[in-house]
Amino acid sequence: MELQAGETLLVSGATGNFGSAAIAIAMAMGAGRVLAAGRNAQALSELVHRFGQRLCPVHLTGDAEMDAAAMRQASPQRIDAVLDFLPPSAPASLARTALMAVRPYGRTVLMGGVGMLGGEDLALPYPWIMRNLITVSGQWMYSREIIPDCIALVRSGLLQLEHFALAEFAIEDINHAIDHASTHAGAFNLTVVRP
Repeated sequence: MELQAGETLLVSGATGNFGSAAIAIAMAMGAGRVLAAGRNAQALSELVHRFGQRLCPVHLTGDAEMDAAAMRQASPQRIDAVLDFLPPSAPASLARTALMAVRPYGRTVLMGGVGMLGGEDLALPYPWIMRNLITVSGQWMYSREIIPDCIALVRSGLLQLEHFALAEFAIEDINHAIDHASTHAGAFNLTVVRP
């Protein structure tokens, strides 16, 4: 996606593990504003509490027109980039609405699971994408090249790991680790098994 400092990023599916981590990284990279779009109002409120004024919550309803209006209203600046982390259970219309919120010459990266469980497929608005010179790319997880960049953000103090609660288990305690992960699921909760 190559997010630039000062840009406005819309994270769709922001209340899950991947979306919330993407917000933390975008803030560390100098995003001017991050729009956190999601359906869980309590999780959106927690994101605002963690990240402050540069984060603007957008509560999604599933109604394409209302959601599009909410996205436009949330950002006084144009949206430079969209990062989609919607789960397989989300309707494809939410991903399409987020994609179409980006400015001309904007970028959208699809990393979620819309359509993966055999549900509605994402119908992209071909003429609109072409006329507005939108870049749409798919990305499964992340590339290896990003790992040193994330480590550099942590070392510099820009990416603050205090946001994350870490529970560590020895490999011999793998069953306890699995139980812990299932009962403590959620954004910013990490379960790690050390060999």
